Amino acid sequence: QVQLVESGGGLVQAGGSLRLSCAASGRTGSSYAMAWFRQAPGKERERVAAISWTGGTTYYADSVKGRFTISRDNAKNTVYLQMNSLKPEDTAVYYCAAGPRVTGTYVYWGQGTQVTVSS
Repeated sequence: QVQLVESGGGLVQAGGSLRLSCAASGRTGSSYAMAWFRQAPGKERERVAAISWTGGTTYYADSVKGRFTISRDNAKNTVYLQMNSLKPEDTAVYYCAAGPRVTGTYVYWGQGTQVTVSS
């Protein structure tokens, strides 16, 4: 089992920045890919960004390319999502997830952190 805890969400004005963190505990010795998903009210969950265990492979949704950066520090069992140039449409609950591959099914999920971008 892997436990994931997100932090760093909050309220920010459009054009601002936030950095989300996801701390992993439990079976962190396995080489999991990590991802950030988001879900806005009335919308389907969307995979925003993902990163492989080594960090050599990353994925970004078209809607966040050039604005968001995913990174990880395996020594700290933590993955980050740096979000710049935030837009009101980025408002959502952001979830951290872990799985065997960047493009695969994600097995472990955090509880989520709210990000609200005001116009």
